[in-house]
Amino acid sequence: MTTVPTITLNSGHAIPQLGFGVFLVPPAEAEEAVSTSLEVGYRHIDTAAIYGNEEGVGAAIAKSGIPRDELFVTTKLWNDRQAGEAPHDAIRESLEKLGLDYVDLYLTHWPTPEKDTYSNAWQKLIEIRDAGLARSIGVSNHLPEHLDRLVKDTGEVPAVDQIELHPALQQRDVLEWGAANGMHIESWGPLGQGKYPLFENPAVVAAAEAHGVTPAQAVIRWHLDRGFIVFPKSTHRERMEQNFDVFGFELTADEIAAIDALDAGDGSGRVGAHPLELN
Repeated sequence: MTTVPTITLNSGHAIPQLGFGVFLVPPAEAEEAVSTSLEVGYRHIDTAAIYGNEEGVGAAIAKSGIPRDELFVTTKLWNDRQAGEAPHDAIRESLEKLGLDYVDLYLTHWPTPEKDTYSNAWQKLIEIRDAGLARSIGVSNHLPEHLDRLVKDTGEVPAVDQIELHPALQQRDVLEWGAANGMHIESWGPLGQGKYPLFENPAVVAAAEAHGVTPAQAVIRWHLDRGFIVFPKSTHRERMEQNFDVFGFELTADEIAAIDALDAGDGSGRVGAHPLELN
């Protein structure tokens, strides 16, 4: 079986660099999709409370028979559970649905700055980690200004920031913050969610042709070569297998640079919500 490279987080725990995401996988399909991904070889599963499919993820994990210590499971705290003690209730509900004693990584989902509860949520995640319910903790969709606030308020740097990241939107300010502070970057929407013609771009096509792979495989390899943690989503076994078959080649420095250059630098490539606007 293919061995997926791991990255050591600031918590000391290792995370597989390639995982399987279940965003927008309907609850009724989640068990089958995750079961298939585990058969293909994925051992890192990324879900969230708001996805509504934690129970399906948990059922697939239980059915797989794979030892718990061979799996890496992430879930996320939704925005309406950030205030007060609600995060403690939320993680216990997620663990019950997943059928697990702990998650490997627990994230706050969005900063929702107008509510101004993200700092409280981060403090509660620290408590959740210290209670053994999550081995590592991090955030999602946080900008440098939010990250600065968290560190100022608690002295704790998130293990990861899971952000929208694909060739047209590379969020270099967040990447620079992470590099300077020992925080790793996870890419959501790594293939642009099909919302722009990424696979027709000459830089992507050239890299794919040079290595005899698909454009999607070339872009996933770009994420890996850049050091990002990435989890493409698909409910089709053939596509899952293709997305997993990205360890037999590496992009050249020139190919990486050509894909790097696809970011306009002004945020115009964003295909999801803006962290300052989702509240």
